Amino acid sequence: MTTPYTGSSSVEPERYTPDEPSIGERLGNVTRDLSTLMRQEVALAKAEVSQSAANAGKGIGMLVGAALGGFFVLLFLSQALWVGLGGAIGYGKSALVVALVWAIIAAILAVVGRGELKKIRGVPQTTDTLGKIPNALKGQEEKNL
Repeated sequence: MTTPYTGSSSVEPERYTPDEPSIGERLGNVTRDLSTLMRQEVALAKAEVSQSAANAGKGIGMLVGAALGGFFVLLFLSQALWVGLGGAIGYGKSALVVALVWAIIAAILAVVGRGELKKIRGVPQTTDTLGKIPNALKGQEEKNL
């Protein structure tokens, strides 16, 4: 009830209690949490890129080894043909054996290097977790499961 002269009410309005955070504090908390989340996502992306780069380095190194092995195959095959045609059978056969060994080494390095390059997947965890942020901001984390 309101009294005619004072305008006061018998119903008390809700009062702010100092235990509850203000809207400004809540917005500050959300901003801080988003900032922390983004920093963590950047750190995750850096770690994943480092791992992918390491795998790429291994694969490229093995492919370079395969190329070097291929070069030696050509070198020894050329020498084998030269010695085989120019002289006795003994020198030619020995050069072919060496060339065959290099061919096997080059093939092994090429297969292993190719396998290392196939392991490169980019940044899958970062992509996954970044995709979950919109649902988390809406308070619908259960959609991320």
